[in-house]
Amino acid sequence: MKQREQWTSRIGFIFAASGSAIGLGNIWGFPFMVGTNGGAAFVAIYLAIILFIGYPIMVTEITVGRETQKNPVGAFKALAPDSPWWLVGALGVLAGFVILAFYSVLAGWSLAYMVKSIEGFAPGMDFGAILGAHLANPGALLGWHALFMILTIAIIASGVVQGIQRWVKILMPALLVLLLILVVRGLTLPGAGAGISFYLLPDFSAVTGKTFLNAVSQAFFSLSLGMGAMITYGSYVSKKEVVGDNAAWIVGLDTGIALLAGFAIFPAVFALGFDPAGGTGLAFTVLPAVFAAMPFAGSFFSFLFFLLLSIAALTSAISLLEVVIAWITDEKGWSRVNASIVLGAVVFVLGIPTALGFNVWSDFKILDMSLFSFYYFLTFTIALPLGALLTAIFVGYVWKAHKAQASANEPKGNINIGDWYGFIIRYVAPVAIAIVLVAGLVDKFG
Repeated sequence: MKQREQWTSRIGFIFAASGSAIGLGNIWGFPFMVGTNGGAAFVAIYLAIILFIGYPIMVTEITVGRETQKNPVGAFKALAPDSPWWLVGALGVLAGFVILAFYSVLAGWSLAYMVKSIEGFAPGMDFGAILGAHLANPGALLGWHALFMILTIAIIASGVVQGIQRWVKILMPALLVLLLILVVRGLTLPGAGAGISFYLLPDFSAVTGKTFLNAVSQAFFSLSLGMGAMITYGSYVSKKEVVGDNAAWIVGLDTGIALLAGFAIFPAVFALGFDPAGGTGLAFTVLPAVFAAMPFAGSFFSFLFFLLLSIAALTSAISLLEVVIAWITDEKGWSRVNASIVLGAVVFVLGIPTALGFNVWSDFKILDMSLFSFYYFLTFTIALPLGALLTAIFVGYVWKAHKAQASANEPKGNINIGDWYGFIIRYVAPVAIAIVLVAGLVDKFG
């Protein structure tokens, strides 16, 4: 039997797992959620959820993967043999598969905007109309979707170390450097102060139950929780690695990038007269305007940003595909190359309705939702919270919280996973997640 691959260094794992977490969810999703949920109040709620729910669940998923050295389905089978708990792992595999189907379409927007950047952005352009024209072109959406999936398949097929680890160690630091440049540019625009106030001064009067629901959904998606990704990446971690410290680095890097994205976007939103509740196209209407206003090679920086945004999306996409690849190679004995090609092609086909939902199928609705909104609702509102809820219940009551705590603390690190962990994983996390899960369903179906 072929020996299972492992990350060759601590930094390799941290960058790979952070790369899984850092992507469109940070630079596109987080500002979009902040803008449509009242600004700073959402940020405060989001940070609290990251600290009290996101970090403990991150520790849990990495620990489950490292303890068993198996994919999500195999991990639950190993910890609870002859029981139906393996279905929780299967839910994560399925959720990641469906997410990647529409995530790839969105990532294709970044690839397309690399080309548009080369063509040049100029002050006064109607960037909303440019995005609208792009979405109205089914051939373009499908073509970029296909190209993005080809890139994802190529990296996954190369393996854990030579594919995933090699690329993220180069590309994630580059993304951080460019994002810092954009933050400086956004903060120095005339009129940026209003955006900073919107982003940092909370008004809790606008907070509703849906705000909490969106914050939890965004946290799980941004951290790649509830979809089997961290269990899978944890399964490639040596048992010599410290779980608590590494999880803190991953959560910290992911949250830091999201917050920086807000500082890059919201000062520019207000300075240039855009609506902060502009919706899903926010990053693709505001940032081109920022680049257009940049002196000295703004188009070059625009190209470089969308290149690196595409790469950030790619590091998340490979983790989503890796979940199902790990399952089918572990459980079914497929070769990595064959699994990557076949399953990547299936993801592309599943993504076609999302692309067509922006144009030729725009009138087609499921439960009064567009195809993109339906995929989003199915995964973000239901599958991810449900997966995290069941994982917390499983570890807290079936595998037992004290066993997970002991496993996470071996070896000891700077951050000790203390008795607080058992309290959160058994009581706080399940109750909080269950409330927002039910609230999401009530909000939709009333």
